Amino acid sequence: MSGIARVYIVAGEMSGDQLGASLMRALKARHPQVQFRGIGGPGMLAEGIDSRFPLETLSVMGLVEVLKHLPELVRVRRTLRADALAWQPDVMIGIDAPDFNLGLERQLREAGLTTMHYVSPTVWAWRQGRVKGIVRSVDAMLALLPFEAAFYERHRLPVAFVGHPLADELPLVNDRDGARSELGLTPDDRVLAVLPGSRANEIRYLGETFLDAAERLCRERPTLKVVIPAATPLRRQALEQLLEHRPLLAERTILLDGRARQAMVASDAVLLASGTAALEAMLCHRAMLVAYRMAPLTHWLARRLVKIPWISLPNLIAQETLVPELIQDAASVEAIAEHLGTMLDDAGARADLEARFANLHAGLQRNASAKAVEAIEAVVAGRPLPESLASETMEQSAEAQGKRSEA
Repeated sequence: MSGIARVYIVAGEMSGDQLGASLMRALKARHPQVQFRGIGGPGMLAEGIDSRFPLETLSVMGLVEVLKHLPELVRVRRTLRADALAWQPDVMIGIDAPDFNLGLERQLREAGLTTMHYVSPTVWAWRQGRVKGIVRSVDAMLALLPFEAAFYERHRLPVAFVGHPLADELPLVNDRDGARSELGLTPDDRVLAVLPGSRANEIRYLGETFLDAAERLCRERPTLKVVIPAATPLRRQALEQLLEHRPLLAERTILLDGRARQAMVASDAVLLASGTAALEAMLCHRAMLVAYRMAPLTHWLARRLVKIPWISLPNLIAQETLVPELIQDAASVEAIAEHLGTMLDDAGARADLEARFANLHAGLQRNASAKAVEAIEAVVAGRPLPESLASETMEQSAEAQGKRSEA
């Protein structure tokens, strides 16, 4: 096993910070002296990264919003390029944030550094010609999903299907009653988890609509309880202000500091914004409704650029509509309440969906961070990627996971 002494990692938002922290732990387990530098959030800081900028520097949502921050992002990328070249890491790994990281990776690769990208951009869904730029930017791609890996294999870019770290973290059997007990809920309660998002803009565009829909459901269902995890203290403050004007909902609501997974596990159904939270709800095996709004111009541009039939990860993974999606004007209070009401009232349909999600969960369990380290070691040493990291179908992956569990 070749030694890895220095790793430059750049994460772009909280989901990337979680992936980065898990990857750092796996790297330290095999290379105890390894050092980390780049950009990370609280998880990566706890694992020892020397973060050159706060994580929030790159956490910009929407096409229009990125344009507003473009001069600052260019300055940050220029600074990171100089910093990485001066530090001379064994490998630079960009985690997600493709618009920022792929440009940085290309600059560093052209300057002689080994580069990898963790979490495939959605190049398989729109503007597939971008893959040519990705091939020039990285020595290898670390893909979380099997259909992503198959895409890069067709384009002759070294790729490792590592599975998803969240699938490894969350158990294939979860304890709904235990989660409810910890929250002061009973097994007989009907419970809705509401996750309006972790960004300020998401609360701005979704917060009032989500809470109005939840309040309507509370009026229609006197026994309904609502659990709302606040992603940060600022998000909690915003949610408390919204709840002040909705006394019925406030009376039925448990507002949490974080603990989103516990809220989802305790629930019968989940209302959430699209993103990693939808994957997490799938891995908690909970029925969900995805609703999303964005700046009008951002939505106008997205409708013309994005050519995929779904936006939520559960539907993309399954390649079929398992989760209803309400986007922009469709995400009305009335539509959200109607979909969730049907979901809450149909226990049989929820049980069928929970079983389906459990099967998809099994297909993504591959000990992702350890697999990613295997790929990093191979690329740094100049070896071909191991065959065990090749893409496979979800059914093959779930079957393999079952065999590992039996062993």
